[in-house]
Amino acid sequence: MFSLFASQNTKMRRSAKQWLELAAKVYHYRRDRLSTDELGRLMTHSAALRQLLREKGGDPMRLKLAIEALESVLRELGGTHYPKTSLVENVEFFLVAAIVILGFRAFFVQPFKIPTNSMWPSYYGMTVDNFTSASDVPGGLSRLWRTATLGAQRREVIAPRTGEVSADFFVSAGGNDLELAYSLKPARSWFILPTTVREYTFYVDGEPVRIQVPQDLQGVDKAMRETLFGGDSGFAEHLRALQRDRAKIERHWLEVYPGVSRAAEVLRVPLGRSVARGERVLSFDILTGDQLLADRVSYHFVRPKVGQGFVFRTRQIDSPVMKDRSGHQLDQYYIKRLTGLPGDTLEIKDYRLYRNGEPITGAAAFEKNAQRIDGYVGYRNSQALSKGKTMTVPPGSFMALGDNSANSQDSRYWGYVPATEVIGRPIFIYYPFTRRTGLAR
Repeated sequence: MFSLFASQNTKMRRSAKQWLELAAKVYHYRRDRLSTDELGRLMTHSAALRQLLREKGGDPMRLKLAIEALESVLRELGGTHYPKTSLVENVEFFLVAAIVILGFRAFFVQPFKIPTNSMWPSYYGMTVDNFTSASDVPGGLSRLWRTATLGAQRREVIAPRTGEVSADFFVSAGGNDLELAYSLKPARSWFILPTTVREYTFYVDGEPVRIQVPQDLQGVDKAMRETLFGGDSGFAEHLRALQRDRAKIERHWLEVYPGVSRAAEVLRVPLGRSVARGERVLSFDILTGDQLLADRVSYHFVRPKVGQGFVFRTRQIDSPVMKDRSGHQLDQYYIKRLTGLPGDTLEIKDYRLYRNGEPITGAAAFEKNAQRIDGYVGYRNSQALSKGKTMTVPPGSFMALGDNSANSQDSRYWGYVPATEVIGRPIFIYYPFTRRTGLAR
């Protein structure tokens, strides 16, 4: 910034040094391709400029003329080093920037996006903001604002014709409830990166209407129940009424997983709603999950502490839960709360988590779960930590539990996190712009 106040002579001398550096670069990289005459011209003009630099208090105009003479030779002999096109300069700039960003990301701070609500309400995953009536649907500037600040993505089911609405449902294991059915489809994220989405299909007078949402998103079934039936109780009452007329319910098969021949049996159920062509059947926004920065450095110098949120990879977690349907190991990034160090014994009793026989401490989420306040639902006995069971963390491993214990697949289901797979700890939520933006808890 102080160059603004430098004298004309100082600026010209600085420019001359830069041109001499470029001339030396061209000489060393291209001397085997230049003729004796070309090398002589390059060295002569370089020497002339260098001599003027040695003269203290020289005339800036003489420096300027010598620079222009050297620049003329470099333009002729510089090859790819000079002159550079704007395309080459831009490519170089972006390559250097990419290397710096990737290096910083790999060794210091890495961004992550939380897809699910296993750590809710400490961290939010993707959520569905449902609009039960047309008057609730944000439009215009409000929609743009929600997109910019909350990452909101609109999904709507619009009737393609007039008629009765129906949808496919999975039958629950106990056979007492239905869940809106979906298929998993290959797709592209940002039109480039391969990903998988859930595809839900509604029918209006038999004509299908499909919407696609991220694979990890939950809440479409709930949005449907709220919009069409006022909630779970209204949907249950509708199903009881259909029991008296089973002929309206059709059974058929749905291919849920792409490339897997085995299909799931689903029920096509009328939803008791007739709509006109162009009418909204369902409308909601998908709000993005918390996007945060994880510190990759500190765990190289200090030991992870019980109570910290921590990010880890799943590639070395040996469990059937960590494999896809084809048997391949999942390699994903998870964020959970660290609840046990090597040698610790964990147990859950009456919604409270115990570590080595004492109520666990180290994070506000532990006590809030025990008291089931501020949205925390309490720790649940399940799988390896079912009632009366304990888990003891082996050497070189950690215990990881989600704050939303009722909706979290964690160490209770797939075991322990190898210490070698720990990435770091969350330090800052930078998006979306809500009251949670700021230092991570």
